[in-house]
Amino acid sequence: MKKTFVGLLAALSVLVSCSSNEPTNVVTPNARQLAWADAEVGVLIHFDMPVYQPDYNFRKWGTHPDASIFNPTELNTDQWLETAHKLGAQYAVLVAKHCSGFSLWPTEAHDYSIKQSPWKNGEGDIVADFIASCKKYNIKPGIYASTTANGYLYVDNPGVVQEGGPVTQEEYNKIVTQQLTELWSNYGELFEIWFDGGVLSKDQGGADVLSLVQKLQPNAIAFQGPYGHPNLIRWVGNEEGVAPYPCWSTADSTTNADGTRVINGLNGDPFAPFWCPGESDFTLRWNRSFQGGWFWTAGQDSMMFTLPELLTKYETSVGRNTNMLLGLVVDNKGLIPEADVRQVEALGHEIARQYGTPLQQIAGTGSEYTISFDKPTSINRVVIQEDISKGERTLKYLLKGKKENEWIELSSGSSIGHKHINRFDSQTVEAIKLVVTESKADPQIINFSVFETL
Repeated sequence: MKKTFVGLLAALSVLVSCSSNEPTNVVTPNARQLAWADAEVGVLIHFDMPVYQPDYNFRKWGTHPDASIFNPTELNTDQWLETAHKLGAQYAVLVAKHCSGFSLWPTEAHDYSIKQSPWKNGEGDIVADFIASCKKYNIKPGIYASTTANGYLYVDNPGVVQEGGPVTQEEYNKIVTQQLTELWSNYGELFEIWFDGGVLSKDQGGADVLSLVQKLQPNAIAFQGPYGHPNLIRWVGNEEGVAPYPCWSTADSTTNADGTRVINGLNGDPFAPFWCPGESDFTLRWNRSFQGGWFWTAGQDSMMFTLPELLTKYETSVGRNTNMLLGLVVDNKGLIPEADVRQVEALGHEIARQYGTPLQQIAGTGSEYTISFDKPTSINRVVIQEDISKGERTLKYLLKGKKENEWIELSSGSSIGHKHINRFDSQTVEAIKLVVTESKADPQIINFSVFETL
């Protein structure tokens, strides 16, 4: 899952005074981006031909597996979404078409989909089943459909038909348009749409994806979507659940991706003109396992990150002002393996155990916030959240603990945004103080909460 995207440098220069308390030129998200940030945790579900033919390489043109091998005899999308629910996921993204070109819905665009498979005698629709399960578990649905790679049609990044392919570039663009029209028209409103590797722009010879998304899914959040769509989010630069720090929601560039260049400044920029927050995707299984951990293969059910490792990924994704998107595999029976289900459920419990109930919690407006304890208390974690509907205002802050009437520094930082988790060595203190030392406008803190050492 290689992700690249263009940085469209803005001609606009935004000048904001760090000393002024007036919210001049503070960039704010729209309602859809706010709802997306509040969701915090999602899952990304992969199911494609490598599950049935592990040695398949989509770049070996003309060697794509026959659709007849795709037959998940126990497929149950309710089990997938029940697993996501156990994690606490608020949204789920299904990989409806990955690099093979095989489509998990009965597309009319070409003859390589579940319609040509023995599953349900060619009458099934996994995308429809997935959407129904999302509704059942009250999880917001999303769809991933790669436009940049298609082994069946000899297409490679950034969405270009290779020499000897069975279709012309113009024909492929029509197929892209038809498939996205099917996915964006037939399954209701989508919470998020995913472009792995971005989108070959119309100017560079690709399909007019921007007009299509504006027409069919104008409210959807678009990961690496076409420039000009108002609800864009960006990649953080790795598949390890580690957002860079600081990680600002604003950026000098958005994700107008033709797949040929990589954006500079993955941290974002607090003075930039675009609201384009990050999403941190990572796998439950080790990155060195089959297909980078994104796909299932036999004999690897024990190859998963440990619970402490996964909790750290939560803290370096959600806890660094991005959303966390956990990759889940589906086996050849059509189920998330039980070992994975147990680990996902354990992670959900651990997140709730460690971050569900703070010792104390306050909110307010201004540069200083203090929480006092009835008795000296050992703490090692603090969560801070800004009211991002009013923009990211904090630029630098300190956390101080009071010990024997003396304030000592516990931690410091810059970007807060939707959520920042601070971990530090355990300290027994009588009080803790958040001091914003630099800001673009009056800080708006909706959550300053402290947690006891476990």
